[in-house]
Amino acid sequence: MTQSAADPKQSKSKVDIYEWDPEDDAFWESTGKKIATRNLWISIPSLLCGFAVWLYWSVITVQMLNLGFPFTNAELFTLSSIAGLTGATLRIPSSFFIRLAGGRNTIFFTTALLMIPAAGTGFALLSQDTPLWVFQLMAFLSGLGGGNFASSMSNISFFYPKRMQGLSLGLNAGLGNAGVTTMQILVPAVMTVGVFGGGSLVLQKPSGTLIGKIAAGTEAWIHNAGFVWLVFLIPLAFLGWFKMNNIRTEHVSPNIGGPLSSMVKVGGLLGLSLIPAAIGLFVILPEPTGLGLAWARYPVIALVIWGTVMLLKQVRGEIKPNLERQFKIFGHKHTWIMSVIYTMTFGSFIGYSAGFALAIKVIFGFQHIEIGGVLTHDTVNANGPSALTFAWMGPFIGAFIRPVGGWIADKVGGAKVTQLVSVTMIGSALGVAYFMNKAYASATPEDYFVPFFLLFLVLFAATGVGNGSTFRTIAVVFDQEQAGPVLGWTSAVAAYGAFIIPIEFGDQIKAATPHYALIAFAIFYAICLFINWWYYLGPKAEYQNP
Repeated sequence: MTQSAADPKQSKSKVDIYEWDPEDDAFWESTGKKIATRNLWISIPSLLCGFAVWLYWSVITVQMLNLGFPFTNAELFTLSSIAGLTGATLRIPSSFFIRLAGGRNTIFFTTALLMIPAAGTGFALLSQDTPLWVFQLMAFLSGLGGGNFASSMSNISFFYPKRMQGLSLGLNAGLGNAGVTTMQILVPAVMTVGVFGGGSLVLQKPSGTLIGKIAAGTEAWIHNAGFVWLVFLIPLAFLGWFKMNNIRTEHVSPNIGGPLSSMVKVGGLLGLSLIPAAIGLFVILPEPTGLGLAWARYPVIALVIWGTVMLLKQVRGEIKPNLERQFKIFGHKHTWIMSVIYTMTFGSFIGYSAGFALAIKVIFGFQHIEIGGVLTHDTVNANGPSALTFAWMGPFIGAFIRPVGGWIADKVGGAKVTQLVSVTMIGSALGVAYFMNKAYASATPEDYFVPFFLLFLVLFAATGVGNGSTFRTIAVVFDQEQAGPVLGWTSAVAAYGAFIIPIEFGDQIKAATPHYALIAFAIFYAICLFINWWYYLGPKAEYQNP
């Protein structure tokens, strides 16, 4: 597997490819298409499981609340936020893994690593006496699944010609993002049966699945939420090992060495990047876990990103020249422009996915009654909708419409589609804010659920279409070598939405003003609307409707 690229005919490996030119129509039709398709259809379920493990806290925390685990709403919101920040941070090194380790080696190893948080979460959920720090540690490790997106997208971008980037990346990301929906459907269902052994717990509050409500007093096997992913991860790791490929050309992965050295590089860079993530979380998280400096969260995120990049720059040996070559993306102005725009689309999708279920539970699952001149929020609403019955629909729409967004962008231009998406997101976010405000001040919040929910579905759909259109823009603006790392980097920055949105929801719900979060997001979308127009559609556009 380590033969020199100078003599490709000497290679006996079936997984290493030394000649690759998807822009050549003859090569694509005779050889490239088949290989690219095989790699894509192994990449998709692997990425799907990564998203599921990363974001399953959005469902697990709802069920922990229903089962009476001894944690507050704010503490439960922090679990999704911890996973969100770690996953976003790990996307930074993951952006560069394909050149350093090869696609096949990277996807196999990062998929196998997901077994650690999946099994650990299962064991932690076996008992209500498990301390909060154990769940926080498992949420921290779940971030491995979030990091996988950057390497997966970078890898697939090298397999396909530019004319198919919107659709191919949309399929990988969209169906991969379906891990959120798959998790939101599968986890509540698998909790209802004792398929993995272990004792059951009894629901203290009503719960639900895709098919409806589950009454209080029903048995639940919440630990299945972790163990069930091992059923998929084990065979997927084998598929990645035996059926995926490393492209060993100069512009992709020329000097990766053997599989073991590749995995050591990936593992080392992941471990290095966990350091600034852990320090950042210690500063932000409330006492007694951390210092509780909530006001510093945005500067801390910036410092975590900066600290991660600086740590990677200190790496020596054979990795250093490859990293330095890829770090050239930071000198390209449009890397930063697309980071902002992609945060609007993917950051919103992933953040809402992480916080949607618990937001439904807290806003509509309780009555908001004024007692003694004080508005209270702790009386269970018997008529409230089941969060686990409805929450999956938003991520489902956002994920599956993503390839459509990429396909349309391939036809009419990415920036034009992104502009329409921005307008839609502004309007739907303000609409959600209005009905959220009404519901959180009502003794019958269910009266406002339908318009709230429908507008949120529109918001999710817009994020999905925008995710596809931004991929198209990146593929056109950047050359072949830079496009993959830029996709990974922008996804890393945007993924901090999985930290910001749940924690903002938690803070604003605690302050009894949850609609403020949506208003703030709408203002950000308006800024992105202007940026997209100025750089890609207006009279001074440097790239016209890429």
